[in-house]
Amino acid sequence: MTDQRNLILAIALSIAILLGFQYFYDGPRVKQQQAAQQAAQTEQSVAPGAAPAPGAAPGSVPGTAAPATVRDRAGLLAEQMAAGTRVKINTPSLHGSVNLVGGRIDDLTLADYRVTPDPKSPEIVLLAPAGTPEAYYAEFGWVPEDKSQPVPGADTRWTAAGTALTPDQPLVLTWDNGNGLVFERTIAVDPNFMFTITQKVRNTGSAPVSLLPYSLVSRAGTPHTDGYYILHEGPLGVFDGKLNEHKYDDLRKAGTISAQSTGGWIGITDKYWLVSLVPDQKAPITARFVHSAPGAADRYQVDTLGKAVEVAPGATIELTDRLFAGAKQVRLLDDYSDKLGIANFDLAIDFGWFYFLTKPFFYGLDLLGRLFGNFGIAILVFTVIVKAAFFPLANKSYHAMAKMKKLQPKMMELRDRFGDDKVRLNQEMMALYKREKVSPVSGCLPILIQIPVFFALYKVLFVTIEMRHAPFFGWIHDLSAPDPTTIFNLFGLIPWQPPHILMLGLWPIIMGITMYFQQKLNPAPPDPVQQKVFQFLPIIFTFMLASFPAGLVIYWAWNNTLSIAQQWIIMRQDGVKVT
Repeated sequence: MTDQRNLILAIALSIAILLGFQYFYDGPRVKQQQAAQQAAQTEQSVAPGAAPAPGAAPGSVPGTAAPATVRDRAGLLAEQMAAGTRVKINTPSLHGSVNLVGGRIDDLTLADYRVTPDPKSPEIVLLAPAGTPEAYYAEFGWVPEDKSQPVPGADTRWTAAGTALTPDQPLVLTWDNGNGLVFERTIAVDPNFMFTITQKVRNTGSAPVSLLPYSLVSRAGTPHTDGYYILHEGPLGVFDGKLNEHKYDDLRKAGTISAQSTGGWIGITDKYWLVSLVPDQKAPITARFVHSAPGAADRYQVDTLGKAVEVAPGATIELTDRLFAGAKQVRLLDDYSDKLGIANFDLAIDFGWFYFLTKPFFYGLDLLGRLFGNFGIAILVFTVIVKAAFFPLANKSYHAMAKMKKLQPKMMELRDRFGDDKVRLNQEMMALYKREKVSPVSGCLPILIQIPVFFALYKVLFVTIEMRHAPFFGWIHDLSAPDPTTIFNLFGLIPWQPPHILMLGLWPIIMGITMYFQQKLNPAPPDPVQQKVFQFLPIIFTFMLASFPAGLVIYWAWNNTLSIAQQWIIMRQDGVKVT
């Protein structure tokens, strides 16, 4: 009676966890993702920012301030372009414009990345100007130690030499403050995602002037995040070689977080995209993560402030900063890190605790993806390679499991004889293990050793941008998205769109079936209640993984299949009856 009651409670709890996960977490998360996707499709921008307040205190980076009005992004850009206050950006990887008012880089779309797998869908909008619903921009400038000395700010109208910014044609901006200082800003961009901003100040006056260089990235509103524990999305940076990550919630509580560093970088990351400031790697800086709420709207800013430099009469000073704004491609980040000396730039990708495994795994998967021309096939082949590397350990584990399964009849006899006497039952079980030279944990240890490896592979499949919008075969057009089919409309044969909780695709079902058969090969837990609870695990995991990216589900199903084949062969060799 007690066993039955425990079984009912365990089943009820499992179902409650499953339904709660789907209803309270996964359902709202998917709805938010759909809403964000629809917003991007109508070009209402995907990323946000804020404008610096004029008249900042000496020696401080301009802060965030609420725009007076909120405008439609496309309409505002068209109006400013017609007014001649923007210069177009056109590279193989980026489209957009530089705002001559403020000299900001505040309009960028990613030429090679679309909102949906449809090549005709809109480009991903990365940066958007202040005054739009989700403003997100980068700004560079100077803070005077003497507040009476005018410097260019958010409302400054720069004069441009050039009609476009391309990899072959830098954009030169100039502004004369009318008080003896001439400011020049040269913006260059490479064919990928790195901008180089060279600022010059020429003093034509009769007195020295002291200025502090600053750079900032500002984002308006709290962006939607996937909310996964294994993935960081939000402000981050590397200072003196150490990674600093802060969640949006933490920054809202703290207000401002500062750090001192020589070089390094600081930015805001999404799952696949990064906007990062890269100061002179030999210059000391003060870096800040800042949250404010002007007009009750959340705004986030990351910025750097350099040491004061003096511009003597008749002299010119020059300072170079960089801005990365684009997709987090591992090879590209590594290339920038090597060529520009940017410490740990690849940590913008959340490879996690098992970095020493995840990064090599990425390079292996990427190589196979290029070789086979299909990232899904790369997943299958790489899984085989990993299984082969751990073949001896897995063999040892499965041989131990086979022995345990072979003892199941004798264990059942002991349970029937001493079921009411737990102490005697445990004694007889231990005697049986000793007599047959079997350790109940020997099958677990090799598997435990493999856990970091499989978790690292899981992590790579989850965070890599190469899997985004990568097709497999059949109905899987995006390995980074859940299986779009569901058994509840007969996989599309019935013209009905079920609610999210009933979206149970074919690949999750295949994964659940493989998990069931693998479970059947393992020795059953000694406790009858545990046995019955374990029978429900494939069903629970099938529903839970239905909302996971298809690439991860395919990996899981394929890994289970390989394990089943290996375990089945070993059990047959050991003379264990396979049922």
